[in-house]
Amino acid sequence: MPLGLYLSVPFCKTKCSFCNFASGVFSREIFDKYIRQVTGDIERAESISRESGGTFEREVDSIYLGGGTPSVLAPEQLRELFAAVRANFEVQRFSEITVECAPGTLDPELIDALLKCGVNRVSLGLQSWVDEESRAVGRLHTREIALADIARLREAGLTEISLDLIAGLPHQTMDSWQRSLEETIAAEVPHVSVYMLEVDEDSRLGRELIAGGTRYHAHHVPDDDLTADMYIAACARLGAAGLQQYEISNFARDKKTEDDEGEENEHGFPAHASLHNLKYWLRQPYLGFGVDAHSMLLAPRRGESHAAVRLATADSLDALLAGAPRTRTLVDESAAIEEAWFLGLRLNRGVEMPYMAEEFGIDSIERYREQIVEMEEAKLLSLEDGYMRLTERGRLLSNEVFARFIQSGAEPNGKNESAPPLTQIRVQ
Repeated sequence: MPLGLYLSVPFCKTKCSFCNFASGVFSREIFDKYIRQVTGDIERAESISRESGGTFEREVDSIYLGGGTPSVLAPEQLRELFAAVRANFEVQRFSEITVECAPGTLDPELIDALLKCGVNRVSLGLQSWVDEESRAVGRLHTREIALADIARLREAGLTEISLDLIAGLPHQTMDSWQRSLEETIAAEVPHVSVYMLEVDEDSRLGRELIAGGTRYHAHHVPDDDLTADMYIAACARLGAAGLQQYEISNFARDKKTEDDEGEENEHGFPAHASLHNLKYWLRQPYLGFGVDAHSMLLAPRRGESHAAVRLATADSLDALLAGAPRTRTLVDESAAIEEAWFLGLRLNRGVEMPYMAEEFGIDSIERYREQIVEMEEAKLLSLEDGYMRLTERGRLLSNEVFARFIQSGAEPNGKNESAPPLTQIRVQ
């Protein structure tokens, strides 16, 4: 099975007050040193994989540059990263290649570099179309800048655009949220991600909220009920506009062109679903490079002491550059069953019960019978057409549902778990 590659770029022009990622504002002098570190690790990918106890696959069908803000890199640095990937992996012709970009960083030279590197998908960290909300959390762009960037990308032929929105930002109201949804729909992008802000006590904004203060606009953060209502409104409005929800936080159009009757990708998801992110939720293999990058590799063969291995790099730039080793977690069959449940339930289609029985045995279902019955009675789960899936209420309480499938008591979005966040973005 082809690999997905995730390349972390932990650099930003400014640190947003809500950000939970291992990113920050650094001197450009350190960029080159970091690129050398990452390209060196890419060159050692095969030995890293085999020494960890996982299989190594040279074929790649998705590449994702996330962060941070990869678009703050200079064009030659982007080219260096992609050159290392192509020199050490066989990138399939129709691979999905995504770069996260911040509005306001997409000048013509950078867009040209993206195209020459083979990038065919851009994820824009918009968060809000309302300028007051963007300023309140430290974003540097405006609505007009975002619109100009979208137009510039399309003019260059980069039409696979995803927009990120966050419900629960300071100063946000249901009316302003509806404006952001309508602007998103009017932009006619093929993919949208919607996250609910969750307060974390280690963040500037989180500490201020807990203290009851006013810095970082903390006294203007919507309450949890309003944030949940915004999420529900987004699911309804985006769905009505043809953006089909296929995962807790993700929506995609199911047509490549207006003339199509409806088109799904090879996995049975909407045509514009993120193929790279689906690897996380379907437990397909991927390798991560750079700060706080996660990997999941399958075991060499059945009969090993583990079904898969999960790796994580250091979550600080200094530690990574100092050569900190990856942490390794062997995933035995019991843990693999847990993962199949709580990752599969992120998807709107849910967990395919016949697959679970065939892949892991009927006990993989029976061991959770009591929890499943309780959650069905609580209207958190429902069984339809052989798929166990979250209800609308279940999606709002997804972390609580996932925890019922983790016998070890570990958090489903902990360090040994996959890169994408759960429904919420944690503030740190």
